[in-house]
Amino acid sequence: MDRYQIVEKAGQFNHAGSKATADVAAVAETLGFRPTVVHMNTLKDTKPAKAIRQVGYFTDWIGVTRKIPAGAVVLMQHPFHHVQLTREKNLRKLKEEKRVKFISFVHDVEKLRAFRYNDYYCQEFNTMMELADVLIVHNEVMKEYFVQCGFPEEKIVTLGIFDYLQEGEVREKPVFEPSITIAGNLDTNKCVYIGQLGVLNGVQVQLYGPNFDELMRQYPNINYHGSFGVDEIPSKLTRGFGLVWDGDSLDGCRGQSGQYLRYNNPHKLSLYLSSGLPVVIWTGAAEAGFVREHGVGLCVDSLNDLEEIFRNMTSEEYDALCGNVQRLSGKLRKGEYAENALKAAAAILE
Repeated sequence: MDRYQIVEKAGQFNHAGSKATADVAAVAETLGFRPTVVHMNTLKDTKPAKAIRQVGYFTDWIGVTRKIPAGAVVLMQHPFHHVQLTREKNLRKLKEEKRVKFISFVHDVEKLRAFRYNDYYCQEFNTMMELADVLIVHNEVMKEYFVQCGFPEEKIVTLGIFDYLQEGEVREKPVFEPSITIAGNLDTNKCVYIGQLGVLNGVQVQLYGPNFDELMRQYPNINYHGSFGVDEIPSKLTRGFGLVWDGDSLDGCRGQSGQYLRYNNPHKLSLYLSSGLPVVIWTGAAEAGFVREHGVGLCVDSLNDLEEIFRNMTSEEYDALCGNVQRLSGKLRKGEYAENALKAAAAILE
């Protein structure tokens, strides 16, 4: 059975979202999913730019529909984040006239993330649920959500964790020290808890990413190192623990973005582990079970607990965590989790 994938391309950007989708597309291609591309020709928001963009979408979707043969298995990655002229019409045409079967790889569920949810994402979600023959979702908690939404349980594959493709292997063991690292958007309006990290006692904070609040330099435990691209940042993660946290509090992941951790696989978890760094994660996060199972980090209720935890931790305990991370990192760097999920999804259909 022929395999194809629909790939959105909008240039190279230094944020996790494009890295996650690009990695899935790369792994899928090694499994024989031939790419058909939908381009975003311009990112500008003017009326002429929007018109050019939609004309491009119209042309590309016609090309996608013509290229994909009857009876093919087609991989899509969701959600599509932009209105695209004739997208849904052409997807239904593939389904109804060419009898293709769709694998939908879910990156985010905007209804669960809540703060971005709107009528567009409602329609996008409903279309995915209508057309998908198999879903690939993050974890067992997210799987249960989709079962409750009415999708057949036997047609849902769980990913486990996102991969983070990198060349080679982790070369050096991280330095044991009482510190946490955050790599990503540092906007304290979006990630409120980041603005509170200066009050942590006995914990150094290493920050990497855009939108750093210069007022945070007043705190002696805050260290800002700049912003780096997705291929550069792994080599910077060399000490302490990577932090998987969100929301508006140090005492649990509160707020809409914090509560989303109950369902999703944060991509920064994959970044840290693939780079050799053990992690600190909220005990209420869906991926806390993965961290415990593989012995690759600490699960905490509050970041205020870290001072005592770090004070009592031995270098031998830290080394044991790093050894477990080392064994897992090779799988993430090679795309093993996406590969296994895609093979399982294809097996359901073929």
